Amino acid sequence: MRHTDHLGYTIELKQPPQNIISLVPSQTELLFHLGLDKEVKGITKFCVHPQEWFRTKTRIGGTKTLSLEKIKQLQPDLIIANKEENVREQVEALSKDFPVWTSDVNDLPTALDMMASIGIITGKEKEAQNLAAQIQTAFAGFKPPTTTRQPNTAYLIWREPYMTAGGDTFIHQMLAYAGFQNIFASEKRYPQIMVSDLQSLNCELLLLSSEPYPFNRKHVDELQVFLPHTKIALVDGELFSWYGSRLLQAPGYFNKLHKELIPVTR
Repeated sequence: MRHTDHLGYTIELKQPPQNIISLVPSQTELLFHLGLDKEVKGITKFCVHPQEWFRTKTRIGGTKTLSLEKIKQLQPDLIIANKEENVREQVEALSKDFPVWTSDVNDLPTALDMMASIGIITGKEKEAQNLAAQIQTAFAGFKPPTTTRQPNTAYLIWREPYMTAGGDTFIHQMLAYAGFQNIFASEKRYPQIMVSDLQSLNCELLLLSSEPYPFNRKHVDELQVFLPHTKIALVDGELFSWYGSRLLQAPGYFNKLHKELIPVTR
């Protein structure tokens, strides 16, 4: 059967794959949710969920520092990659020897499409459909209060230099679902910014992500000195940026954030 990925490339598989390598943490967790324990042979060092896979599966390097030799040793009949998280040259090199299916996820619809496609490819179509339906129901059931003004918000993913999420990212879409107004919506991808940008754009709410940079309490205190009138909070980066089965938890988390943060900023 022929399968076309999000980038328009087509792979052909005669049967559901039995030796899968995932190059993307959120998609690794999705494969676990679909019940592909025996089929998944290799994951990255950042594929920390589920913990049992992190402990037992072969690690083939980082998302951007893949060990092509380790991957070749596993002889995969399917590699699952992502346009943003993996390096194009490495993915292209792998595609010369193995079937590589690459996703490009920037919003909830493309995340659900990715799940459905991976379900079909791996012979888990029904399980993927059920998961997508549950996620759609969870998001449909969460509506940020319309009477509350959305605070001017920035979301930091990195430090030294500070980097934020622009308007064409999955994180931006999750911020919108959560009821936060991204002040960098006009920017592309993940621009570098300065504290002075946050000041000039009247940042009312600053969210510091737990990943990829592990912001903690000392970073809140560090920034608060320069942003005395800004509410600064640590947030779970996985629930804003992972686009696999973890999306089931996102609406509940966003609701919790609303209750904690919005009353302070309106």
